[in-house]
Amino acid sequence: MTRRGRTLWIVGFAAALLVAGVLSWYASGSPDGLEHAADRAGFAQSAEDSATAGSPLADYLVDGAENRLSAGAAGVIGVVVTLALAGGLTLVLRRRATPADRT
Repeated sequence: MTRRGRTLWIVGFAAALLVAGVLSWYASGSPDGLEHAADRAGFAQSAEDSATAGSPLADYLVDGAENRLSAGAAGVIGVVVTLALAGGLTLVLRRRATPADRT
């Protein structure tokens, strides 16, 4: 990878962490559009928790704590996990498709 490409990746990663970790503090605590529509239509009370409601990052919070730091941490964890999975998958697929492996 060229130096310019590496710099682009680092800047992009830093921007993603900034958005996930800091801008998530300003996210609305109000229900999303689907919840709002269900409430207006009168069937919101029939909603059930999903199977993942007890997971560590449920409702975009860490360990169910309802504060801004928890939401920021959940965003940063999400960015890191997503990058690790995508990067790992990219490395695996790149190794499979090398010309030396085809011969």
